[in-house]
Amino acid sequence: MKILKYTDAPSHDFNNEVAQGVKGRVVIGKDDEAHNFCMRVFTLEPGGFTPRHAHEWEHEIFVHSGIGRVFKDGEWQTVTSGTAVFIPGNEEHQFMNGGAEDFTFICLIPSGVDEI
Repeated sequence: MKILKYTDAPSHDFNNEVAQGVKGRVVIGKDDEAHNFCMRVFTLEPGGFTPRHAHEWEHEIFVHSGIGRVFKDGEWQTVTSGTAVFIPGNEEHQFMNGGAEDFTFICLIPSGVDEI
């Protein structure tokens, strides 16, 4: 069993032309012998955004805190603390911070794909 505060997991910062102000953490993954899923936590600083992309696998997302926006079907939808988002495989998506404070969400992906 593993128990940790998510902020204690090593962070990976993303700041380039496709992702700005993003801090990603693998909190449960292959190093923990998790055979089915990987749990990641992303924090987007104000003005931050993830890349717009699509891939074969699905995502399950739970918004932990802040105000965010998710690109869905060509439109931006607002998400807030307590919101769950399901993104099927091959659906184009992107997240951005929609507020003045950090936007933090939990993201589950299947094992076997790049964890971060």
